[in-house]
Amino acid sequence: MNAPQLGSDIDYDVLGVGFGPSNLALAIAIEEHNASLPPGRQLNALFLERQPRFGWHRGMLIDDATMQVSFLKDLVTLRNPTSDFSFLCFLRERGRLIDFLNQKTLFPLRLDFHEYFEWAADRMSHLVAYHHPVVSIDPVRDDSGDVTRFDVVCRDPKRPGRTLTLRARNISVAVGMEPHLPPGVELSERIWHNSELLPRVAELTAEGRPVRRAVVLGAGQSAAETVDYLHRSFPEAEVCAVFAKYGYTPADDSPFANRIFDPEAVDVYFGSPSEVKQSLVDYHRSTNYSVVDMELIEALYATAYREKVAGRERLRFLNVSRIRDVRRKPDGSLDIAVRFLPTGEEETLDADILVHATGYRPRDLAALLGEAAKLCLRDDGDALRVTRDHRVETTPDVTAGIYVQGATEHTHGLTSTLLSTTAVRAAEIHESLLERRTATV
Repeated sequence: MNAPQLGSDIDYDVLGVGFGPSNLALAIAIEEHNASLPPGRQLNALFLERQPRFGWHRGMLIDDATMQVSFLKDLVTLRNPTSDFSFLCFLRERGRLIDFLNQKTLFPLRLDFHEYFEWAADRMSHLVAYHHPVVSIDPVRDDSGDVTRFDVVCRDPKRPGRTLTLRARNISVAVGMEPHLPPGVELSERIWHNSELLPRVAELTAEGRPVRRAVVLGAGQSAAETVDYLHRSFPEAEVCAVFAKYGYTPADDSPFANRIFDPEAVDVYFGSPSEVKQSLVDYHRSTNYSVVDMELIEALYATAYREKVAGRERLRFLNVSRIRDVRRKPDGSLDIAVRFLPTGEEETLDADILVHATGYRPRDLAALLGEAAKLCLRDDGDALRVTRDHRVETTPDVTAGIYVQGATEHTHGLTSTLLSTTAVRAAEIHESLLERRTATV
């Protein structure tokens, strides 16, 4: 593939900020549509990514971890089942299609799906500029004072300390989530977020540093996976899981509950009153938030029981508990005070590492949008007002479009930050871009 075309003299139809699965799916939708059109009618798109290469939750690509969504909810299938960018086409090209089918599963390894994403991203390399972090987005007004374009300013890796300004009619913001930490927590070589799990464990292993005890805070899927991985990685260490629940909660992946992730459910959610939206989120939190696959729950319980029978319990569960304080000792290890909530009794754990598996939160889009944020309308809760086609509502003098992906749970429901409707959302944004361009011609 050719290198992407970057230039301050190019008038892009859409500039993507971030190049994770969401904007990758949009890039493929644009590419497939453009292939059927003459050059003058094609959408001119470019995507900017701060990372030096494609990456999706690399720190949690545990070798035996599987996806929690069907492979059919890949980048394209729900939009275009005949696309050669599907997961099945990837497997065929890699020579693993029959092997995968023989497993009789809808849920591939996370490593397998990440390789699929990389494969698709490589095919879109002519549309993405890696190592180009966006530093500001500025409105551009025409002679009548209307905002018809945005200037997207990014760092130029070829000229350290310098920036590059690109102009577009629309922007698609898909910058993903950022690790969520309890107030006051500062990460260090001993205190991690689970998003850093694999490289941190690799460092400890390479350096030969002993781990006597590891503590994991959290009760969701990532927390349970972290507990299991640390227990396997450090066979002499004690691993303590700390959470406020009495036990891990199984994820509800039953057929009727899973309908909350259907594309049609987005329409229902979007058109509902605010109190109904909140009820839907509350009713179906068990499909996604702070829940664990039943297979992993049973495996951890079985491990704990075997150790109890053998008389050497390395796997401990400190339930109905919270971490009250963490202090670093002179030798670098940690004193972690854990409070048992029913009685207030405290236990201090002498630990080598503490992992916060405390989830993710949406990034601050206002900080990223900069001056453009002042043009965005907000609801009574100070959240961005977003139309059904994923476009931010703006002041009347704005004709340029701001599309957001992954930060719309308040308007579009639980699928906002998940892969379930990625392909469908890409189709909706692509169709909106085409309609808006036609309307302005």
